[in-house]
Amino acid sequence: MSDTEQLINRYIDVWNERAADRRAAGLSEIWTADGSYVDPLVSAAGRDQIDAAIDGAQRQFPGFSFRLTGTVEAHHNLVRFSWELGPDGADGADEAPIAGSDVAVLAADGKLRDVHGFLDRVPG
Repeated sequence: MSDTEQLINRYIDVWNERAADRRAAGLSEIWTADGSYVDPLVSAAGRDQIDAAIDGAQRQFPGFSFRLTGTVEAHHNLVRFSWELGPDGADGADEAPIAGSDVAVLAADGKLRDVHGFLDRVPG
C-alpha cells in the first residue's frame, strides 16, 4: 500500500472516529493546520471547523460509517478517491444510500491541505 493510500485510509478512519480526542489527534496527524474541506453542504477552514463538520455528519447519520470504494488515484500533489456512507458493519454488498468522490490537494509535507467533496448519490 502506498503512502497516499495509507493517508486516505487514515482520512476515512478520522471521519469514522466518534471519540472527539482521538478524532482531533487524527486531524492533527493528517491535515495541515490551515487545511480546508468543502462539499455541497459545508465549507470548513482549519482543523476545528473540519472537526465540527465531521461531528455534524456523524450526528446526522448515527449508526453509519464511511468506507472507500474503488482505488485511490494520485499524481503530483492531487488524490482522487470515492467513498460511501452506509450502516455500520455493512460489507459493501448492498448499495449504501450515500456515496461521493473527493479530490484532495496535498501539502509539501504530504498532509492534506484541501479536500473537495462531491456527492454522487444521496437519498431522495
